[in-house]
Amino acid sequence: MGDPNLLEVLTEEGEHADKHIDYSFQMSESLSSRETSFLINEETMPAKRFNLFLRRRLMFQKNQQSKDSIFFRDGIRQIDFVLSYADDIKKDAELKAERRKEFEKNLRKTGLELEIEDKRDSEDGRTYFVKIHAPWEVLVTYAEVLGIKMPIKESDIPRPTHTPMSYVLGPVRLPTSVKYPHPEYFTAQFSRHRQELFLIEDQATFFPSSSRNRIVYYILSRCPFGIEDGKKRFGIERLLNSNTYSSAYPLHDGQYWKPSEPPNPTNERYILHQNWARFSYFYKEQPLDLIKNYYGEKIGIYFVFLGFYTEMLSFAAVVGLACFIYGLLSMEDNTSSTEICDPEIGGQMIMCPLCDQVCDYWRLNSTCLASKFSHLFDNESTVFFAIFMGIWVTLFLEFWKQRQARLEYEWDLVDFEEEQQQLQLRPEFEAMCKHRKLNPVTKEMEPYMPLYARIPWYFLSGATVTLWMSLVVTSMVAVIVYRLSVFATFASFMESDASLKQVKSFLTPQITTSLTGSCLNFIVILILNFFYEKISAWITKMEIPRTYQEYESSLTLKMFLFQFVNFYSSCFYVAFFKGKFVGYPGKYTYLFDEWRSEECDPGGCLIELTTQLTIIMTGKQIFGNIKEAIYPLALNWWRRRKARTNSEKLYSRWEQDHDLESFGPLGLFYEYLETVIQFGFVTLFVASFPLAPLLALINNIVEIRVDAWKLTTQYRRTVASKAHSIGVWQDILYGMAVLSVATNAFIVAFTSDIIPRLVYYYAYSTNATQPMTGYVNNSLSVFLIADFPNHTAPSEKRDFITCRYRDYRYPPDDENKYFHNMQFWHVLAAKMTFIIVMEHVVFLVKFLLAWMIPDVPKDVVERIKREKLMTIKILHDFELNKLKENLGINSNEFAKHVMIEENKAQLAKSTI
Repeated sequence: MGDPNLLEVLTEEGEHADKHIDYSFQMSESLSSRETSFLINEETMPAKRFNLFLRRRLMFQKNQQSKDSIFFRDGIRQIDFVLSYADDIKKDAELKAERRKEFEKNLRKTGLELEIEDKRDSEDGRTYFVKIHAPWEVLVTYAEVLGIKMPIKESDIPRPTHTPMSYVLGPVRLPTSVKYPHPEYFTAQFSRHRQELFLIEDQATFFPSSSRNRIVYYILSRCPFGIEDGKKRFGIERLLNSNTYSSAYPLHDGQYWKPSEPPNPTNERYILHQNWARFSYFYKEQPLDLIKNYYGEKIGIYFVFLGFYTEMLSFAAVVGLACFIYGLLSMEDNTSSTEICDPEIGGQMIMCPLCDQVCDYWRLNSTCLASKFSHLFDNESTVFFAIFMGIWVTLFLEFWKQRQARLEYEWDLVDFEEEQQQLQLRPEFEAMCKHRKLNPVTKEMEPYMPLYARIPWYFLSGATVTLWMSLVVTSMVAVIVYRLSVFATFASFMESDASLKQVKSFLTPQITTSLTGSCLNFIVILILNFFYEKISAWITKMEIPRTYQEYESSLTLKMFLFQFVNFYSSCFYVAFFKGKFVGYPGKYTYLFDEWRSEECDPGGCLIELTTQLTIIMTGKQIFGNIKEAIYPLALNWWRRRKARTNSEKLYSRWEQDHDLESFGPLGLFYEYLETVIQFGFVTLFVASFPLAPLLALINNIVEIRVDAWKLTTQYRRTVASKAHSIGVWQDILYGMAVLSVATNAFIVAFTSDIIPRLVYYYAYSTNATQPMTGYVNNSLSVFLIADFPNHTAPSEKRDFITCRYRDYRYPPDDENKYFHNMQFWHVLAAKMTFIIVMEHVVFLVKFLLAWMIPDVPKDVVERIKREKLMTIKILHDFELNKLKENLGINSNEFAKHVMIEENKAQLAKSTI
């Protein structure tokens, strides 16, 4: 175990420092292997700091143990998990100590081996570390329990061949040794009674570190630590929640900035950092197999999804950029903006005031610049892009199904069932349950909570969610009130101040109000989001979900509904409500009978929707990436600054990881939520902003590297867990995809100005050579200034007789004055027709594509069948050989068993 000279040196130094310090090595047997724990009992005052430091330094030198060692002191047994705790002087310190003692005793009974590092050997001098090793007997037992698949033969199915496109994509490819760190194997569920069947070259490396920490965590989560209040208490999570232990984590396998030195195994963390977590590799593909091997399938599939989504965004970004460039090139040729900017046309059109009394009349050409910008996003390509994105989102989801199916085969998840850990009863549920009920499947009595006990919590949860939804809507209304009240201030101020005349050409009161309102709305969104994250987790716990899966599903529903309303409500307002219920001069509609409803720009509301979407989407992405990068970095720096008191040489591997941030059980949940909210921006309102996919693409390229960097360098290693899909998020994506078709159709019809222009072009234009000439005049109705009520007319009298406003109404000299004219109904009919036609066309194409594209690619189906056949054959041959050995000389009996096994194999082959 330890060096005899080491004990001699330690004892000698200890006598000089403090005669009352006793070092003892305690040996205990567990199953068929030994475990060691190094216990230091402190009876009186601690030794002088210098001597203590010297002893620790000598101890590490004598053991010749690197600060990056991931082994016990014997240098042989690998550390699979680490628990830490600090001295507690509170009144429940004895209870916690007793819990730890019982828990660790029960861990030893399961076969795990423990080694304890005393607090005086830690950097801060206060923290104990319990290092855990799972010996071979434990690994093989629980590998069988968990149904872990292990290799039985190297696969004879070749990897996918390179297509001609692969040579073009050469620069983005990773080295083969990084992309495929291990050969492909035929696998079977591990059985300790069939160990000869599996390719076991070295017991120490047969189970990868991710499988080892998964097995240990499985044991930790089920290990009892005593009986309290008449109930059996168990699980590391309960001990962490009660602060009995301060942390529990598997170790990283080395430093991320340098490769490990022998005897440590290959440093996969370093390889991941070099080939994945560096920002200079933003254009490279991801080492997905290596991510899966190191962090587990659940985190691996998130990065597969994020990478695939980013690849698909590149196509949408190219088309969106092309539409934007088209709008840019055709800006000067746009007849509408030309007429608005023309001093003889737009300059002669006197527009009605945009607010009561304070606002003055204004000339149409003051919105010249805004009309040009509006054309960038509101042109003929808008319709094409809206239809394209409806088809794109279908292709994305269908191809993701295929990618997921291919991934299930490549990562051996074809027969995967729901992670048992997710179906495990939550300790909080068991603690609150006073009833027991017979499980019809297991025939065992299990904790049970009747419906009447849950109903109050469900009501509280529903009321809280409703309250916060109402708060979001109230905040949005408050921002609308701000825009209405501030608009008048901006208008009067900019009109009266002569020094702002130059600014008015590009910063009109409408644009100023829209920009400040959008920024204010974004700040409110972030504040509400911060508080709701805390509240949603609290009310979900109050519901007392039975399993971890129920907990996550409930939290997902609450968080998504809230964020959907929080981030999208202002965009829905601008897209579908602003400017739609304004009324007309002399009979405006008012909010709370005080503030006049907002009007759209003469060029339409699309430019305001674009502004709103750009500020919220860009702001959220920038804020999110900065928060993800800076937050763990700052916390880790502060923790290390407080803890580091001694030489770097004494800063052990487990202490380095202890000072990192914990990714937490909901870390991946928030990553998915962020991606899904971005998906909503890209799909729901993309008709108003063709550059949204490009912004999302740039963000995701950065996001992948930020997530990789923080997981590799700033967070403790997560416990590996399995997943074969992105779970409930896939259903949410499908729902948003269907909704996006409707929202984009309505945006093109009611927010964009494209339909009124088309109606004018085909039905009302009188100029054969330039059909759009006169459209601006046609789209503005006439109002007689004398018809203004006294409380709404501008305070200053003008010489104008009439003013113009955006609507299709009869003029004041008509017998139906100010009623909607026939063109209004023509335009409305055209809008409704467009919505129906676009939705039917897009949905028809969606259903056709979903029908044509198989969920599982043909080559994957063939590979799965081949692997099943080969696995059955290998197992069949193994059983026959084993049977032959067992039966020995009885040839007739042997022949009979051979025939039975052959028939079984043939039957299995025919079913495949």
